[in-house]
Amino acid sequence: MLTEVENMMSLQDKLYNWLTIKVVVDARPEDTAAAETMQMFEHLLADENGIQNPVVNVDETMYQVEVETEGKQKMYRFPRELIEVMLDQISNEPDKYVNYPNE
Repeated sequence: MLTEVENMMSLQDKLYNWLTIKVVVDARPEDTAAAETMQMFEHLLADENGIQNPVVNVDETMYQVEVETEGKQKMYRFPRELIEVMLDQISNEPDKYVNYPNE
């Protein structure tokens, strides 16, 4: 069941949150909490917006996410510094972000 906040998020918000945590998962594949969070956003994108398999491209300054929604291709752009802030924080203070494996 989705919370009221999750229902109120725009597609751009969902893509931003998904991409931010995806960058963490790509850098830390053993991070179970990050992987679970990424899966939650993937379900939101699929269930609420019909989006599966967004295509991500990166250059020196921006992340571009291409999606198909309502039969149309759309592209969203996000500055790298905004997307990578969580990964940078984890990398700078790894003792605060210990991975606790599922039991």
